[in-house]
Amino acid sequence: MRERVKRRAGLADFLQNRRARLHPEQFHLPAFQRRRTRGLRREELAQLVGVGVSWYTWLEQGRDIQVSDQVLERLASILQLNEEERRHLFLLAQGSMPALDEQERQTQKPNAAAQAILDGFTYPARLFDERMNIVGWNEIANRVFGDYPSRSERERNAPWFLFMHPSSRTFHVHWEREARRCLASLHTRYDRYPDDRWLNELITKLQQNSPEFRAWWPEHEIVLDCGSFFEVNHPQVGRLVFHQTLFPMPEQPELQMVVYTPLAQEDTTAKLRALMAEEGNDDKMIL
Repeated sequence: MRERVKRRAGLADFLQNRRARLHPEQFHLPAFQRRRTRGLRREELAQLVGVGVSWYTWLEQGRDIQVSDQVLERLASILQLNEEERRHLFLLAQGSMPALDEQERQTQKPNAAAQAILDGFTYPARLFDERMNIVGWNEIANRVFGDYPSRSERERNAPWFLFMHPSSRTFHVHWEREARRCLASLHTRYDRYPDDRWLNELITKLQQNSPEFRAWWPEHEIVLDCGSFFEVNHPQVGRLVFHQTLFPMPEQPELQMVVYTPLAQEDTTAKLRALMAEEGNDDKMIL
């Protein structure tokens, strides 16, 4: 029951946020000079979707009502949701993922086959779990992103490092873009597992300690992929430019692998070779 309430609250927040982004002119509605609310009014959106105002108000208030696929499809169209946001809407409206099990989570480490795949890549590769913890890596990723064996579990969490570690702002060439994408990915996971205590504690601490996280979290951006272009400033070899590719792990579906393919810019491949040739790579750079 508690999980259902949290999911409904997430749906209410998501709908209100996306409604506020629309403009009456987009739907040939009269644009009154004074509008108490940003974006479309509830009654305007209800009219466009073809449902009653009271019913839509209940939906946006997070009440426990049934929503058909047809209404959700219409909502997704009117709200101009992309495919990721549409899946997110259906997930919030019709059912969340089961809560993460603490005992099972202890086993969510790369098995021998997954580690062999990581080690087989000549490019940096990392494994992420549902909570965005980095749970596996190959040696070149360790050289590029940091000394993972020496890090605590919290320090291996991607959002925590990105928002809380000062060096992340110089390591990431486009820090705000990466931070916003990371936060959006975390939002997606939180909406799937609203009762997960570990995620709730992480989000609470980030809200308390990071002004950027606190300001951006209410925007309810969601994203599933990791983006493609990834640019960093390495403390030893300088700027590196990668293309990120995400791979699911069929034998361990709770894990996702991200491979960083070097691009021609900044002579990244040659710099990676030089980095791997160095002995005693002591820099404990980020993520």
